Amino acid sequence: MAQHSGDVTRILGELRGAGRDEALNRLVPVVYAELRAAARAQLRHERPDHTLRATDLVHEAYLRLVAGNYPTWNDRQHFFRAAAEAMRRILVEHARKRARVKRGGNPVRASLTDLNLAVEEHPAELLALDTALRRLEEQDPTAADVVRLRFFAGLSVEETGRMLDMSERTVKREWAFARAWLYDALGGPGR
Repeated sequence: MAQHSGDVTRILGELRGAGRDEALNRLVPVVYAELRAAARAQLRHERPDHTLRATDLVHEAYLRLVAGNYPTWNDRQHFFRAAAEAMRRILVEHARKRARVKRGGNPVRASLTDLNLAVEEHPAELLALDTALRRLEEQDPTAADVVRLRFFAGLSVEETGRMLDMSERTVKREWAFARAWLYDALGGPGR
């Protein structure tokens, strides 16, 4: 994954100058495989007939990232954090649409350990996680970043550490804290 790190950062820097369209065209092949792997990881536990495919998720996220303007990302890590956030928002929007169709009933409590992005089956679980994640971000932005990259982008501890420029041990500590915090926020036992 880090093999194109310098290329991505260099191309992202070129987006700020002249020749932005050319830089954007060169960015796609460099980041596409990683974005697709992240999307596949997000959808790994879905039903085979799920209406949202990894390719669709990547394309929609990429379009949102570059929609009509030329955003400036500081570096590769900043770009991939933005991509993970875009994918999360797409999944949440998809879940909200599904929830509107299946409207009614009581709110669902979701467990982070059981939640597998079952957007088609249980959109309320993803919506509950999104709400809790926004609350966590207010309290601990770093822990929220770790959740986005581990849970929504499907990155390993090692990859998350590289993205956030922190040790694997720190990533594991933040991940454990975030999971416990979200478990409590999502209505774990005793609530």
